[in-house]
Amino acid sequence: MEPALIIFALMVLFAFLGLGVYVTVKAVGAAKRGVDRTITQARRTVEDTTLRARSLGQGGVSGSLAQLRLELRTSMRSTQQALYEGVQRDASLRESIGLFERLSVHGHELDDELKRLEQDPNRKRIADSLPDLRERAASITQAADSLRWAARERARKFAADDLTVLSAEIEVESVALREWSRESVDHLAAAADAWDAAQASPSAQTTASGQGGAARGTGRGPGPDADAARAGTTARQAALNPGAPATPYPWEKTRRPESTT
Repeated sequence: MEPALIIFALMVLFAFLGLGVYVTVKAVGAAKRGVDRTITQARRTVEDTTLRARSLGQGGVSGSLAQLRLELRTSMRSTQQALYEGVQRDASLRESIGLFERLSVHGHELDDELKRLEQDPNRKRIADSLPDLRERAASITQAADSLRWAARERARKFAADDLTVLSAEIEVESVALREWSRESVDHLAAAADAWDAAQASPSAQTTASGQGGAARGTGRGPGPDADAARAGTTARQAALNPGAPATPYPWEKTRRPESTT
């Protein structure tokens, strides 16, 4: 029995150790990816700032190359952000993302080539190749801009359609609420009329029942003299026959006779 317990305890211990190692590896990997992402963003920001400074502060070939790289990187980054954010709401943009990834290959190739040309000392040859470089950059940026604006227009169209449908549903609901309010008022008025009729009906039913009983006893309707005589007889009987004394409660004392002193 004891060896089995020891083996079981060791298995549980190893399981916890393995789980701890797995969680640690995942945490380290996530932290490393976060650090790499932060470093990449910082490097990209520094590089964009440098390109912006060169395009504004330097002229000639160096300024032209910096301007081409800045325009290319800005267009590609904006399109990537628009597509990857839009696909979370519209799954049909996955095909557009596939096209953009193929376009990104050409964009990275051109950006790397422009980056190498910035270090090339042969400025005359670079100046001769600038028209071709501008044409390639314009082709890539136009394609990226087309994808980005198409995705944004699609998102705006979906939002406008959804707003139109929602407005129609709200209008229908508003009409239904107004109709319900009028029906409630009508029901309340009908209920009040029914209550008034119910309050008035008991006295009429009592009168009718009294008249019906007299008619059945005499074979004809009661006359006013008979009613008066009956009322006087009832009053005299009540005066001659006083009511029985009230039943005493257990906790009350017994009454003493009046003659007792």
